[in-house]
Amino acid sequence: MNELLEKVRRELREASDEKTRQSGLRYFKEEVNLYGIKSKTVKEIAKQNYSLVKSRSKEEILGMCDSLWESGMMEESFVACSWTENLVQAFNPEDFILLEKWVHRNVNNWASCDTLCNHTVGDFIQKYPKYLAELKRWARCENRWAKRASAVSLIIPARRGKFLDDIFEIAGVLLLDSDDMVQKGYGWMLKVASHSHEEEVFGFVMKHKAIMPRTAFRYAIEKMPAGLRAKAMEKQS
Repeated sequence: MNELLEKVRRELREASDEKTRQSGLRYFKEEVNLYGIKSKTVKEIAKQNYSLVKSRSKEEILGMCDSLWESGMMEESFVACSWTENLVQAFNPEDFILLEKWVHRNVNNWASCDTLCNHTVGDFIQKYPKYLAELKRWARCENRWAKRASAVSLIIPARRGKFLDDIFEIAGVLLLDSDDMVQKGYGWMLKVASHSHEEEVFGFVMKHKAIMPRTAFRYAIEKMPAGLRAKAMEKQS
């Protein structure tokens, strides 16, 4: 296991570029640790090395992913996310403990948050919907990334028209949050939900538009028809 992880890290280091790293550092408001690698290259490294680990047990693969997360390097978290996406069918309810640990302890930027939650956590929730209750608990905690995760974990389910009542419940909990990363997260969730439930999401936005932060509001209505957007924007300062 250690040899394979060192191989992955060596390939990431060799693919790194200082210009790309500096560009990445400027892209994030929060402090992040980067090798400096284009996302396409990270995906290639993850895919190539997964072919070497896929025959191993789920527990061993998750152990390697945990080590990648613990490094604190963004690109290593992307490799871990790529690998866990392939394990969805093998997930058991008890695996949520590890997913939750990554969200609360290891995620420290929006890119790692979204890469983990859009697919791995979102797929887990679709397989085990009872864990929607845990997402709602995340929405009420103080960790900004856990709050964002509670929303962005439902992006793919929302795209499929699922869990609308739960989406509204989480958006309601996050409604007045002052953190722009949280606002963008739940606004994005509402925007995607509007593809299948336009009338319901429009109704939610209109009900709360007087108090909804501008960032979340604009995200939520972004893909609605021009007429609805205009109506929503009336008297919106």
